[in-house]
Amino acid sequence: MRYVTLLILLGISCITSFAQETNQRLKLSHITGNFYVYITYQSYNGQKMSANGMYVVTKEGVVLFDTPWDTTQFQPLLDSIYARHHKKIIVCIATHSHEDRTAGLSYYKKIGIKTYTTKQTDSICRERNEPRAQYTITNDSVFTVGQYSFQTYYAGPGHTPDNIVIWFSKEKILYGGCLIKSIEAIDLGNLADADVEAWPSTIRNIQENCKNPTYIITGHQDWTSTKSLEHTLKLLEEYKKKK
Repeated sequence: MRYVTLLILLGISCITSFAQETNQRLKLSHITGNFYVYITYQSYNGQKMSANGMYVVTKEGVVLFDTPWDTTQFQPLLDSIYARHHKKIIVCIATHSHEDRTAGLSYYKKIGIKTYTTKQTDSICRERNEPRAQYTITNDSVFTVGQYSFQTYYAGPGHTPDNIVIWFSKEKILYGGCLIKSIEAIDLGNLADADVEAWPSTIRNIQENCKNPTYIITGHQDWTSTKSLEHTLKLLEEYKKKK
């Protein structure tokens, strides 16, 4: 009897350890209604960094914005979403050309998910021999999937020359990706492809065209504040003063 009890306890311990390991690599968080943030992790400058993506559950299926940064989480994300909502991902839109947004495009395209980037992003991915989407968006476009409509909006260069945001005007949800810095950010992060001079104007364009967002999802770190646009402008001003 003790032997059986020990086996059961060991089994529970293994399951708990596995769950903890999975949770450390992939986290789903509720925003509001049918909107969710998913978080994966990678090492950046020697530190563990979170990367935020978003998805919305529609009557037709799930729309995913960006792909996991952690390449081991492409399928676990699909499995976790299906287990939670009993719906499959049918569309994936990547918001710029860096790997924390596009790494899973080839994988998702291969299994039949419709993948999209802008033509500008696709051109960069092609030049760098990196994963590319099946379809390209030429201009700012409105997508309607199930009961939800959203706009892809290019406000100008900033974090990268090709970064776009996603705007749900009815729900007032702005998915900003890496163009918008979290209030936790103490600097502008990766500037390898940035246009720091144009970035402030781009943020102001977003403020003008995506008015009064109730939720702003940033590309990294905490996403719960509505002050991240202003914080991004503050970081840009601080950077300019240091230069």
